[in-house]
Amino acid sequence: MTDTAAFAPIDQRTRADILASVLPALRRSHGKTMVIKYGGNAMTDPALQQAFAEDVVMLQLAGVRPVVVHGGGPQIEQLLQRLGKQGTFIQGMRVTDAETMSVVEWVLGGQVQQTIVGLINQAGGLAMGMTGRDGAMIQAQRLRLRDTDNPALVHDVGQVGDVVSVDTRALLGVVDAGMIPVVSPIGYGADNESYNINADVVAAALAKALHADQLLMMTNIVGVLDKAGQLLPELTPKRIDALCADGTISGGMIPKIAGALDAANSGVRAVNILDGRVAHALVLAVLGHEPFGTTIRAQ
Repeated sequence: MTDTAAFAPIDQRTRADILASVLPALRRSHGKTMVIKYGGNAMTDPALQQAFAEDVVMLQLAGVRPVVVHGGGPQIEQLLQRLGKQGTFIQGMRVTDAETMSVVEWVLGGQVQQTIVGLINQAGGLAMGMTGRDGAMIQAQRLRLRDTDNPALVHDVGQVGDVVSVDTRALLGVVDAGMIPVVSPIGYGADNESYNINADVVAAALAKALHADQLLMMTNIVGVLDKAGQLLPELTPKRIDALCADGTISGGMIPKIAGALDAANSGVRAVNILDGRVAHALVLAVLGHEPFGTTIRAQ
């Protein structure tokens, strides 16, 4: 296909048909709360960053109530390396000592969060940055990470948090005011200590607490793949158990799938794992006609 053919103008009738075809999806989505976990390449590629911000604003204009939860692993790793500190992971969780926690708070609650807020504002939205400390939103406790091969062994991963409770009052105040919250996955403990919490876990916890209609999780893969590398468009709890048992789901995908399944079992209608490397993945998933990524449902 030539460049000219690839960018040939769409005739008016085709354009009208495309716009009209979106109407059923707009009806289904209007007024719905959607939690969006933003991570992977979509956070580091400038074109994908802009597409993401435009998608979030477009969904809000279509009547969706979006809540963004972001990651920032690569950005944290870059700063740690500049400081001469090597990041360590156990079963997909970053080991977080006091020095690393300071870096996490600066990168997530400052640099990354404010970049996303700026992009959404530039795209025509009105975003507000928050962490789990704001409004006492996310209380956490030290994570007890049991070894996947030996459950009797508990790994010490430092100031990594496990969500204890979620208070959505401040978050809902932002949403009800017509703004788009951008939440950094940092929680607080009983003694006011800070905790680094996996962004997938936070997104799932917020989706549950908000009784969200949909949880969308952006990744660097097309979705969950089987052993042959083929996309699995839909997953149930039974199928997920089998995939974890045979090692198909492993590493950093474990907390993502565990959080997704927990959210689905707690009433979130659908959890979608999306390829964040595709421009406008959010619009394709919410307003498109074809299945996109992997959808996890309770049944």
